[in-house]
Amino acid sequence: MNELLYIVWNPSLSIGPFRWYSLCWLIGLALAYMMVRRLYKEQKIKDKLFEPLFFYCFLGILVGARLGHCLFYQPDYFLTSWQGVVEMILPIHFLSDGGWKFTGYEGLASHGGTLGLMIALWLYVKKTKLSIWRVLDNIAIATGITACFIRLGNLMNSEIIGKVTDVPWAFIFERVDSMPRHPGQLYEAIAYAILFGIMWYLHKRMAEKIGSGWYFGFCLTYIFTFRFFIEYTKEIQEAFEASLPLDMGQILSIPFILIGVICMIRSKKEIVSLP
Repeated sequence: MNELLYIVWNPSLSIGPFRWYSLCWLIGLALAYMMVRRLYKEQKIKDKLFEPLFFYCFLGILVGARLGHCLFYQPDYFLTSWQGVVEMILPIHFLSDGGWKFTGYEGLASHGGTLGLMIALWLYVKKTKLSIWRVLDNIAIATGITACFIRLGNLMNSEIIGKVTDVPWAFIFERVDSMPRHPGQLYEAIAYAILFGIMWYLHKRMAEKIGSGWYFGFCLTYIFTFRFFIEYTKEIQEAFEASLPLDMGQILSIPFILIGVICMIRSKKEIVSLP
């Protein structure tokens, strides 16, 4: 064991009036907003077509992530009573004495957020008449930075923890227990930061290929392939997953990997090798 090397992790949940998790979400979305705005300007897309994009993305991610968590991970709670249905929609929790309290949305699933974003972008292009593949590619180029900050928010919350391990970089999440665990959130944050670097570099070298769907396909394939394998270092989120051959995160990742590969194959004729 390497007890002296372990990182004891128990940060405050808030910084001033802001919860770290919410702040990380806002930073990630703000950075993506600036990146996509720059991409639109580079591609000479009119500002009026960009303006509604953030609204569609924010609602799509939030609604999709919330419904994804409730329907994929806790349907037995959220779909078996009217209180559960209300809590699925509103950020509140009903108390045993008949009252309720504001909790914020406790439970957001990245797979649901991705699906919600895809649906929202489809609605956006229906309104703006832009190419769906151009919009998806632009969003994909900026996705890594948002995903990175969301996982940093999970780290600050000491949630989505890893399995017990004796690796020297293990974290002891004091709000959970005293066992050294894989910092799965940090693994993902680093992987998504690297994805952003790769995508930003490639878009500079292959700007003419934005709109082929290749960037979107690569983004899905990278994120969810990594997510599939990183699940082996993470604790299951719900008890029912223990009886499954793969956990829910892995099961939900497979369709997105397949979609990503199909999108890359579809755009193959338009892709040229990097010099």
